[in-house]
Amino acid sequence: MSPEASRNARQARPAPGALLLCRAEPESVASAAQLLREHMLLATAGAEWSVLLPEGGAWQEGGEPVDRVLTGWATALAVGHPWPVLALWWDADRAGYSLAAGFRRPVGYVWLANGTPVGEDEAMRTFAGRLGLDPVLDMQSLEELTRPDSAADARARLRGLVAVLTRAGVSLPPGLTPGDSAESLHEAIHDQPHVRIEWSGRRNALPAELDAGEDGRLGPWLPRAGGPRARALALAEVAAGLPLAAWGLRHRSGGWIVAGAVLLTHGALGLAYSAVLPLD
Repeated sequence: MSPEASRNARQARPAPGALLLCRAEPESVASAAQLLREHMLLATAGAEWSVLLPEGGAWQEGGEPVDRVLTGWATALAVGHPWPVLALWWDADRAGYSLAAGFRRPVGYVWLANGTPVGEDEAMRTFAGRLGLDPVLDMQSLEELTRPDSAADARARLRGLVAVLTRAGVSLPPGLTPGDSAESLHEAIHDQPHVRIEWSGRRNALPAELDAGEDGRLGPWLPRAGGPRARALALAEVAAGLPLAAWGLRHRSGGWIVAGAVLLTHGALGLAYSAVLPLD
């Protein structure tokens, strides 16, 4: 195949894409999303849900796989907050999800492009349990997504997953459909009330970190709240963040580097909080 034909073939392949669903109001998500250091669009996705649409990504130029980036981002957003984060991703060969909640190990599922399930059934059960879905009715619908279906490709599987989540309160903006092109997704967001999350640079990084920490579950544990629990949590974050960041660097995974960096930053802020913000 000639270089031009090879380039045209790559361009004809469906482009990767991703969404992040957070079980929290946009006001709570906005400050936490700044920690990802990425430009994103944020909109309401139901009474208790928000959706983040990345405006770029390491996967756009054929770099890091979209699933790895999104899993790292979801983990980083979920750390230190009482709400779970669900990453939906797709590329030319596969589609899937990754659910992150607090410090627990993310759980995910994958379908090949033709819809063939390659995940584990236990992942679906864990997924349903962490989101508080109905163990009977919702699990029946989720189990359907793990069975062969020649009429459903990978992106149809994602849409089926979102249909189940509507019973948990998810309501994506009209036109925002997992699997669609980036242009279609951005048009759908821009047609709805939304805000743009921007990485404002190192100068404003510290206030963003502090705001996100105080809004999340870490607030009562920070040193200004007093007690040894805050220091213990901060040390645990540092201890967890170091290997995550090291793994991300070793595998050149920007998403996991972010997750490790967020843990390290929260931990460092926890240890130094009283020096940064004097007690009232």
